[in-house]
Amino acid sequence: MNQNSWIESANGHPEFPLQNLPLGIFSAGGGARTSGIAIGEYVLDLEGVLNSGLLDNEAETAVLATRGGSLHKYFDLGRIHRVALRNQVMALLTEGSEHAEVVALHLRPMEQCEIHLPSKISDYTDFYVGIEHAVNVGKLFRPDNPLLPNYKYVPIGYHGRASTIRPSGVDVIRPVGQTLAPGSSVPAVGPTDRLDFELELGVWIGTGNGLGQPIPISSARDHIAGYCLLNDWSARDIQAWEYQPLGPFLSKSFHTTISPWIITAEALEPFRCRVPARPDGDPAPLDYLSDNQDQAQGLFDIQLEVLITTEAMRKSELPPHRLSLSNTQVMYWTPAQMVTHHAVNGCQLQPGDLLGSGTLSGPHPSQYGSLLELTKGGKEPIALPSGEHRYFLEDGDEVIMRARCVREGHESIGFGECKAKVVAQIQGLGNC
Repeated sequence: MNQNSWIESANGHPEFPLQNLPLGIFSAGGGARTSGIAIGEYVLDLEGVLNSGLLDNEAETAVLATRGGSLHKYFDLGRIHRVALRNQVMALLTEGSEHAEVVALHLRPMEQCEIHLPSKISDYTDFYVGIEHAVNVGKLFRPDNPLLPNYKYVPIGYHGRASTIRPSGVDVIRPVGQTLAPGSSVPAVGPTDRLDFELELGVWIGTGNGLGQPIPISSARDHIAGYCLLNDWSARDIQAWEYQPLGPFLSKSFHTTISPWIITAEALEPFRCRVPARPDGDPAPLDYLSDNQDQAQGLFDIQLEVLITTEAMRKSELPPHRLSLSNTQVMYWTPAQMVTHHAVNGCQLQPGDLLGSGTLSGPHPSQYGSLLELTKGGKEPIALPSGEHRYFLEDGDEVIMRARCVREGHESIGFGECKAKVVAQIQGLGNC
């Protein structure tokens, strides 16, 4: 759909053209939090549009469900209301709309808005569906057996910490934890020396399921409300000491950054793609994870980019330096398979749950989605344009993640930035 908007900044906008219309929660001028849609360089105040009498039926219900500054109830409404809201808003914003003058009263300049978490996050689960990342990390610790035998049968994940998820722009405080220095037999407690990022796709759950009720793979897509970018910050030295036998804990729970706009499946529809054929010798998914439609259209073609700036780079007015350029097509398991496996044991997914894909590294070094891979476990530094080198992140470093969908014949859409700056631990350890 190559229609134009009467909002000039939306036409050809690299992130938020008319064809995107992501939903989020914002505030402006110190006002209350309310729901909005990103369009060009503006945020459209949905409650203002509703109060003008320009939305009806399911679209009206959808906006009413966002009152109170959260999309939690909106997520639970499901696809019919989501599509109705998208269609009615698109009609109001399309070039030639008879309501343009009224709608214009409810546009807020993006630069004057604060974008918040879109919803209270019920639960957070992080998966491990990027097989290239799994192999790369496995090689660092198990050179002869990098990929464990269950990986190609099970969409592996672990339960994360929802309370420390923050929107783009919130600083990351360097975490403290136990580490075991090389050659030492006794751990010490202190700030991490090996702080890392992880490039991931976030999946927002819409309608949930009842306790004890699995979600069939054929309908799993209907339980997804939308997508975002996700940076699962990781303290690699803390992780190395704590992860056996139960897996990540303090090394992951201190902070997770997400892009705050919900990119809907409808906006991503033109960018769906077939799941790549599994290599010869790989097992087929078990029946409960196998669906022809999901295999034909279960992934998206989304470019993923990671950039870095340092204090020295910013002082010298150097542009952000690209560290990685990957793509969501490297996912070994689809979002629908993640949802279905999560609920196969009867686990209750709830509106506002967030799933992370795990690090989405490509097969080439320029596509690696973490410093652990880019520096080969901290052995080979990355050279920056400022003359600095990085093994892992230092205080003052800012990591910026971006995502964009590009396909001939369709308007390109983006996710908005997912960024955060690392700051020093400001409190002493005291008697902890």
